[in-house]
Amino acid sequence: MMVEAEEEGAPSKEQQQQHQLSSSPGGQEHTQPAAPAEGTEKRAEHTQPAAPAEGTEKRAAEGVIGEARLQHSDYSVESPLVQFKIRRFFVLRPGTLNQAIKDVEALVDQEVDGSVHSHWLMAEVDHWNNEKERLVLITDNSLLVFKYDFIMFNCEEIKRIPLNLVDRISCGKFSFPKRALIEREGEGVRVFWDRLREPSFTSRWNPFATDFPFITFTHHPVRNVSDAFAALCDIQKFREQLKDAAQKVHAMRPVPGKANGVLVLNQPIHIEAFVGLMSFLGNQNKLGYCVARGNIGF
Repeated sequence: MMVEAEEEGAPSKEQQQQHQLSSSPGGQEHTQPAAPAEGTEKRAEHTQPAAPAEGTEKRAAEGVIGEARLQHSDYSVESPLVQFKIRRFFVLRPGTLNQAIKDVEALVDQEVDGSVHSHWLMAEVDHWNNEKERLVLITDNSLLVFKYDFIMFNCEEIKRIPLNLVDRISCGKFSFPKRALIEREGEGVRVFWDRLREPSFTSRWNPFATDFPFITFTHHPVRNVSDAFAALCDIQKFREQLKDAAQKVHAMRPVPGKANGVLVLNQPIHIEAFVGLMSFLGNQNKLGYCVARGNIGF
């Protein structure tokens, strides 16, 4: 009986082991991580980085878009077809324009032309409305117009116009006869150097005639690619620099029997062409420019 009472009052070995596990510091219950208190959760929320405000995101996006527009002003918003057509111009190939400028500057005669003031990338428009790619230099004494092959890096033709012979510069939109079937948008600049001589009837109807006492320029098609090309193709700045250079030469080297000074006129640039089928086909296919025309073969 005594033994049975002791067995009932004393805990069993299994109970003692469970009690030791529950009370010991390394027990299972104490090894589990405690749940964070409510204040700790709130402090953790405050330590997380705050999400950017809606206005900040908009301002950042507008800044990136603004930089892209500065680099490619109107070229970035052109249609993919227009972008593809513009990329075909060889003058846009890396290093091509710089090499072309070096080549034409090497052809400048220092004794006749003097130092180079500025260089320009233009499109010449002839009396039959045909566009032709041209590099133009303004020097101390001359206006130099180069027909340059941007594919073979070769200058094919040079036209030298003494600045002391330039007497008129016209700037305005293009105009055609009333019954003409062609038209041209945009503005142009026409430079005259012999006011007393008018082109003959034969020259007007000859599409290959080159004896006209004036030359006409307009914007090059790649002017909207970047700010650098926009500056090279700016016909308004070209007109201003040409006028200033010509007036200086008129004062230093006047031509006997000819009125000194340059007359600047804002008037339409008239082209006496009616049908213009040849110019339409040539301008649409950019036959007057150095462009990639695709692979031709079998």
